[in-house]
Amino acid sequence: MPKLSVVMPVYNERETIMQVLEQVLAVPIDKELVIVDDCSSDGTQEVLKKLTDPRIRVFYHEKNQGKGAALRTGFSQCQGDIVLVQDADLEYFPEEYPELIEPIEKGWAEVVYGSRFLGRKHRVLYFHHYLANQFLTFVSNVFTNLNITDMETCYKVFRRDIIQSLELKQDRFGFEPEITAKVARRKLRVFEIPISYNGRTYAQGKKIGTKDAIKALWCIFRYSLFS
Repeated sequence: MPKLSVVMPVYNERETIMQVLEQVLAVPIDKELVIVDDCSSDGTQEVLKKLTDPRIRVFYHEKNQGKGAALRTGFSQCQGDIVLVQDADLEYFPEEYPELIEPIEKGWAEVVYGSRFLGRKHRVLYFHHYLANQFLTFVSNVFTNLNITDMETCYKVFRRDIIQSLELKQDRFGFEPEITAKVARRKLRVFEIPISYNGRTYAQGKKIGTKDAIKALWCIFRYSLFS
């Protein structure tokens, strides 16, 4: 079975980080966990520095750069055959890893997106967020000619040689439309897998906002129309 590299960007997640780590490490798959702390200031770094599990490698940014920048650092350090993106909150369910990596394991795809809108359990939350997600996904599909249902999903999975060969630029949440556009331009085979979702509120630490949605729209145009 191929080895899995789980890349986890972290920024101020002291309240949830240990629970997420326990869930990821409990999945019965040969794996490494590559954590990139993006200059946390809430005590998260102190928690990470106490980790001793040999399956975990931690890297630190000296200044806050954003999720996309943390992912670039993590991707460059991966040693597994398959690379999966995992957030450091409790919105997603690591026990679903086997289904997410199956299309790559079996040679059906080079890229897999986990979709929150294909019928699994999910927390009922913000209607405006849902509309924004659907709008951005629709616009992305128009320009990429893909029929993805959840472009903004955290759970994206890649063959390691693929993700390490892509030149990624975006430092923040623009990573999502950028990677989607570049996957489409490469004409890579993409699968979608239904996933569960336990979305959190802004009071619970949700970070994405209106400015990120506007930037995502710009990224769709930028990376779909220009190489």
